[in-house]
Amino acid sequence: MTNTFSCCALKTCPNKPPVLNKLYELPSPFEVETGTVLLHEPSWARASELRAQLLDESYPRPFVIDDGKSRFLYFNVRLMQSEMSLQAPHDLALRYTQKMMAFLLFQPRPKRLVLIGLGGGSLIKFCYRRLPGTHLTAVELNPDVIAFRDTFLLPPDDARLSVLEADGAEFLANVDKGIDVLLVDAFDKTGFAPSLANREFFENAYAKLGGNGVLVINLAGEKESYAGLIGEAMQAFDDQVIVISVPEDGNHILYAFKEYNFDPRWRWLNNFAKELRARFGLDFPAFVEKIERSTKLGLARREALRRR
Repeated sequence: MTNTFSCCALKTCPNKPPVLNKLYELPSPFEVETGTVLLHEPSWARASELRAQLLDESYPRPFVIDDGKSRFLYFNVRLMQSEMSLQAPHDLALRYTQKMMAFLLFQPRPKRLVLIGLGGGSLIKFCYRRLPGTHLTAVELNPDVIAFRDTFLLPPDDARLSVLEADGAEFLANVDKGIDVLLVDAFDKTGFAPSLANREFFENAYAKLGGNGVLVINLAGEKESYAGLIGEAMQAFDDQVIVISVPEDGNHILYAFKEYNFDPRWRWLNNFAKELRARFGLDFPAFVEKIERSTKLGLARREALRRR
């Protein structure tokens, strides 16, 4: 098979690199991740050089693989960032993204939601469609990730949605207080974004959340990249932290609660989870069962001690 690529028109903006309207396509050089690789490259780029860079992980930008059923965002093939089903592009394909939505058990009608780390936009798309009363801000440091927003069918910015190119830690330090839900799904090639894995970030998160605000973090990749993070969250949030595992994806999800004397009513939550399942099509009863079990087992403290 010969490589195929589309002609690329360029947009130019002051002080910014040109943006490619169309994507360079070539057959995937990987043995397992088959399909078509989509790249932000000019039409004159050499396919052989791009293949070599992809294989030795020296390619400097994120890329997408389309296998005809789904689109996947990668920084390298050892750590997949996002998945979008082509048949159901607005659904949450990955289990960890579904479990991040468990914040609805505790904050069912958020007015302000901030996502740090856009990825393929699965979470922000789901919230845009399913939470019509919520103002959404997505903060992404890497402009090459934002450049794939059309590839992953993200809606354009409007009165309810803003996608910002910014450092998540700096954004949080300067944003107004009163965030109801803060979702963090921020990674680079090495794992969890280093600017977020510190006490200052968690103290800012606590300060900027509203009175019943919830912080939700996806923990994935090399454990060393977020070692100590759970303990920092417990310090900043006065031990009101729950951690659950996502064995299907090899992740953990951390929930931190600002509510004073947070004390879940488990029986009520189990009933409410059935209502949420009917509304959103996600397995909230299984989520609340896992969250309750993790709380009673003290998984957050055990993980924090293990990762010191």
